[in-house]
Amino acid sequence: MQKAVRFIILMGLVSLFGDMTYEGARSVVGPYLATFGVSAALLGFVVGVGELSGFALRLVSGYVADRTKRYWAMTFIGYGLILAIPLLALANQWEIAALLIVLERTGKAIRSPARDAILSFATKQVGRGWGFGIHEALDQIGAIIGPLIFFAVFYLNGGYREGFAILLIPAILALLTLSFARVEYPSPHTLEAEFKLRDRKLPRTFWLYTLFIFLSMAGFANFQIISYHLKTQSIISDAFIPIIYAIAMGVDALAALATGKAYDKVGLKSLTLVPVITPLILLSFSHSWTLALIGIVAWGIAMGMQETIMRAAVADLVGAELRSTAYGIFNTAYGVAFFAGSVAVGLFYDISVRYLIAYVILAELAALLLLKVGLERAAWEAR
Repeated sequence: MQKAVRFIILMGLVSLFGDMTYEGARSVVGPYLATFGVSAALLGFVVGVGELSGFALRLVSGYVADRTKRYWAMTFIGYGLILAIPLLALANQWEIAALLIVLERTGKAIRSPARDAILSFATKQVGRGWGFGIHEALDQIGAIIGPLIFFAVFYLNGGYREGFAILLIPAILALLTLSFARVEYPSPHTLEAEFKLRDRKLPRTFWLYTLFIFLSMAGFANFQIISYHLKTQSIISDAFIPIIYAIAMGVDALAALATGKAYDKVGLKSLTLVPVITPLILLSFSHSWTLALIGIVAWGIAMGMQETIMRAAVADLVGAELRSTAYGIFNTAYGVAFFAGSVAVGLFYDISVRYLIAYVILAELAALLLLKVGLERAAWEAR
């Protein structure tokens, strides 16, 4: 077990440095693109395309990783593309900035199924929820530091370009730490004792679960739209938006550990929290600073659950031999829904916040009903 924990921590450090880079950038992407004069709908489209590319390609990369068993190679290629973030310092048009944002997301698409698969091998020994919770907590430490880097840059009278340039340092540290992990653990699949063929196809419960993920994420408002609202409505200054994002990431880390433990105790039932918490994010679109902060805290909790118990559930629903493929499908559904949700949220926001509220609530109710069906089927199959 000690070996597995050490591996989880090492991969968590890789994600820590990676998140310092791209979450630092994501904390300011909304207001940064606003400086180019883009609308909320166009912002939602750009962010949605980035997330779509960052998830849709996982369908292919997950399958390739399982077929070739080249988990490390896929992970290295994906993390290499994180270097697109520092290049934002050189962007002088919104189209170039958008392309770099999409490129970084493409890298995430390449690395995530393979990385999650090798992590799942180690979490078998320590508990799926707790293992992914440890990884997510470390991941979110980086997600806190990244936005704080931008806050420090703004505080010292720097600008967006200086902030993006500094992010080259954690990007390089991520690659160096990943290299060390590869040397120390060349065959991570050996950490899971039962790495053998159990079934040649994905179970039906997994497909129900994937549809639940799609509906739940279709009603999820991303931080870029939220930060756009905070800026354009003059609720908070540009310099403090990264601080708000850092707070949300801190909440994410705590929620990851708490919900990870809950998952190990009650299993798939803990997923009910996702569609229940998500509608509270709507408070972020208030003109009240207090309500907006509550909504952002809810956003952090939802993110923690998505990165912990949603990933842990895949590992429990699917055998090791098809797990990278399953993560690819899971993340593709997640990304397509994120894209659709980003575009819808942006459009409804431009029209009326009331339409936005109605859309989110309907999407989460549908997800909750589908989860109920999935849980009943899982209980029936377990008999």
